[in-house]
Amino acid sequence: MGRFRDSSDDDVETAIDMSPLIDCVFILLIFFIVTTVFVEETGVSVEKPQTAASQNLESNSILIAITDAGDVIYAKRNIGVRGVGPLVKRMIQSEPDIPVIVQADKAAKTGTLVAVVGEAKAAGAQTVNIATQMGG
Repeated sequence: MGRFRDSSDDDVETAIDMSPLIDCVFILLIFFIVTTVFVEETGVSVEKPQTAASQNLESNSILIAITDAGDVIYAKRNIGVRGVGPLVKRMIQSEPDIPVIVQADKAAKTGTLVAVVGEAKAAGAQTVNIATQMGG
């Protein structure tokens, strides 16, 4: 009956509440998912030509690939040269300064590359770039 009790008398087990920890983990997970930059790929593997002078471009762009067979690919679909114009027009309506990046295979025909660049420019693209590999 004193001020202190013997702890062996208590049959109560102490437990750690895991709910706040799980909440924190989910909040961090949501934060990292929301802040992740999503890069859109063309969906085909292109062997780009090498160049000595190249620069990194922003990830928010219209990526168009030209395969060695002459197919024009956007978002894993073959849109053809004639599909470039409507695609670029639609995309620049929401973001007028979005660049167009053409990833042409080094075995692709130059005529197809020139036609794709011309279609993108005619559709109103302010910047059309050709993706290359850094040469060394």
